[in-house]
Amino acid sequence: MTGKAAEADMTGDAAAYANRRADERVTAKFAVRFEQTEDAARALRVFSINVSAGGLCLRTRKAYDVGAQVRLSMDIAGEEFHLTGIIAWVRDEQEAIGVRFTDVSDEDRERLHRVVASFKR
Repeated sequence: MTGKAAEADMTGDAAAYANRRADERVTAKFAVRFEQTEDAARALRVFSINVSAGGLCLRTRKAYDVGAQVRLSMDIAGEEFHLTGIIAWVRDEQEAIGVRFTDVSDEDRERLHRVVASFKR
C-alpha cells in the first residue's frame, strides 16, 4: 500500500480518507480491460470491486505504481466506457488498486452517474 491510503492506515484515519470521495461508490462486479497492449496481456480476468462516477476499485495481481496512467475499457450495465485514469492507491495484500478517472467528458460523467444509480435499485 502506498500514498495517502497507506498514510491514513498508519495514522488510524482510514475512514476519514475514504470519506473524502466526491462521488458515491457502489459495489459492482464487471469485467475491465486495460487498453494498453502490455497491460492487457498481463491483466487477465480483471474485475471491479466497486465503482463511482469518479473512479473504481479493481482486483488485479499485476503490480502498479501510484500515479501511473491507465486506459480502461468496460461494459457497465450495458453502457460501454473507454476511460483514462490514474492509480490512486495500491493494496498489495488484497490484490486491489484504486483508479481515479481523469479527463472524463460531461456525457460520460452523466452516464457514470446513471450506471451507479442503477446499482442502488
